[in-house]
Amino acid sequence: MGYKTFMAGNLQTVQDNIPPGTIDLGLGDPPLSLLPLDLIRHAAEVRFAEGDPSMLQYGTEQGDGNFRLALAKFLSEGYASPVDSAGLFITNGVSNALDLICSLYAQPGDVIFVEEPTYFLALRIFNDHKLRIVPIQTDQNGLIIEALEEKLVKFQPKFLYIIPTFQNPTGHTLTHERRERLIQLCQEHEFIVVADEVYHFLNFKEKPPKAFAIHTGIENFISLSSFSKILAPGLRLGWIQTHPDKIKRFVNCGLLDSGGGLNPFTSAIVRDVLDSGKLQENIVKLVEVYQSRALVMDSALRQYLPMTTYAVPKGGYFFWVRLPGLLDGATLQKKAESSKVNFRSGIRFSSEEGMRDYIRLSFVYYEPDKLIEGVKRIKQCMES
Repeated sequence: MGYKTFMAGNLQTVQDNIPPGTIDLGLGDPPLSLLPLDLIRHAAEVRFAEGDPSMLQYGTEQGDGNFRLALAKFLSEGYASPVDSAGLFITNGVSNALDLICSLYAQPGDVIFVEEPTYFLALRIFNDHKLRIVPIQTDQNGLIIEALEEKLVKFQPKFLYIIPTFQNPTGHTLTHERRERLIQLCQEHEFIVVADEVYHFLNFKEKPPKAFAIHTGIENFISLSSFSKILAPGLRLGWIQTHPDKIKRFVNCGLLDSGGGLNPFTSAIVRDVLDSGKLQENIVKLVEVYQSRALVMDSALRQYLPMTTYAVPKGGYFFWVRLPGLLDGATLQKKAESSKVNFRSGIRFSSEEGMRDYIRLSFVYYEPDKLIEGVKRIKQCMES
């Protein structure tokens, strides 16, 4: 989602596609005020001062070795479990990683499993590859293992795509017990678990269960993450963490053979952020702000929309709100235009056109006063 700037007394920045005066609670973007411009500028200055032009060259296919070492150190501390840089492959973000996985591990018509609901733009990528999407039901504890077992009787999926921690859109986290059972099932039935763990470090109080990334010694696991939620999405920088045999397959694919490593220039700059310890400081700052905003949205929902039901998220970006009665989220979203408020309707997150009585609200992009006003406008819309 792009940005544009214009002069109007002072330099201002606005979202391209948000009408003036509209509060878009559907935005899954970090706020501009929390994008660490000075931190990235200083890191770039450090790298340019070194006078090493190699960061402008085609990169090594797996990703710069020094950057992977720095990333492995950060992840080892964050996961409280050792991470080997040999098990890391640098990407242009999670979307790029998903596209690569679809290209290398599936063919058109192959069955894959996804959570119901799931990240709607991942569904777009899977549809681009003409994969057959089979949904698995979820509840407040994440993927329902019994539902997965039932589908495994009927289908042999190439992979299961799952967002196990502070899921998009529900905010739910898969329990430790279900994670353990999923580890068993993927080995018994020989399918890959593709775990999108971009929100793992954005926990407000209690730490979530151990990341699937620590299980990548098991060949059936591929963990994905990126700097989009913990540093800045415009960097277009992320990583795959998996078994060394799978790393080889990524490294030897035609895309990398032709173009070299993904994003070597940006990774050279972000390496300084990792080496300096500033990334962890940035995450602490983000968590503090996001937690306070989640509390504000919870308060506003209880005050203005008490007829809705939801779980207060313990991390991540989103509230998953169930509408009362027979209200349809897509219909409500269309009516909301006149009230100058927006959100994302539940049907977008369903692979089978369900979830019609849900909406997704993000609490990270706006200041507290705008969050409250946005919820008030949704109330007005529902009353009309």
